[in-house]
Amino acid sequence: MAEKESNNNVESRFQQFFWELADTTRFAGRVLRETFRGRFEWTEFWRQCYVIGLKTLGLISITGFIMGLVLTMQTRPVMAELGADAWLPGVIMVAIIREISPVIGGLIFAGKVGSGIGAELGSMRVTDQIDAMEVSGTNPMNYLVATRVLATTLMLPILVLYSDGVAFLGSFVGVNMGNSISLKLFLAQAIDQLWYFDLIPATIKSFFFGFAIGVISCYKGYHTTGGTQGVGVSANTAVVISSLVIFILDLIAVQITELLIW
Repeated sequence: MAEKESNNNVESRFQQFFWELADTTRFAGRVLRETFRGRFEWTEFWRQCYVIGLKTLGLISITGFIMGLVLTMQTRPVMAELGADAWLPGVIMVAIIREISPVIGGLIFAGKVGSGIGAELGSMRVTDQIDAMEVSGTNPMNYLVATRVLATTLMLPILVLYSDGVAFLGSFVGVNMGNSISLKLFLAQAIDQLWYFDLIPATIKSFFFGFAIGVISCYKGYHTTGGTQGVGVSANTAVVISSLVIFILDLIAVQITELLIW
């Protein structure tokens, strides 16, 4: 009997997962329709871009600098042992640009911005502000959701590129802790190992990361139930699911990139 109930619970959870996946996909379709149909709320969109960028800039700066510094300090002894010190800047920058900066930046973005969006829209839902907007003739999907999703889609790649630059400075500091090297030489050694196919896929997948974070966070906040306790649940699940989706999208992006290269 207990085993049967356990199997029923597992089946119920799988069904709930697929229903929520389908509902989130439908929600994303509504967001795209609202973005390209009718009058778009450009003022709110630019305000969201400013708020999102300002909210994440400090964390991205600190994290990017530490990533470049720590990765250089950890990699330098191995490269020195192999006699490949000149390759160190290029190896570090390829690793950061291709993988580390988009993924770590996306996770920070999900934790800071995604939770904020989930909590904000969740609070508006449980206090009936979204219902009041619908009654007053304002389209909440356009004003609240589409603007935030487009803002996260645009701002994350910009923040990732900024993080690449800050990580470059951190790596430069890390190299100069053991050796004295000019910025011009460091830049030349780093760029020598880079090519466009390192930067383009990383930038493209950052757009998808930002879109996924925006859609999931808005979906969780928009469909919040359970009062103030539900607001916390929405903010928490927005971060957890967004982080998981980032890893899944990154895996897919790596497979596609490998197919295109080879």
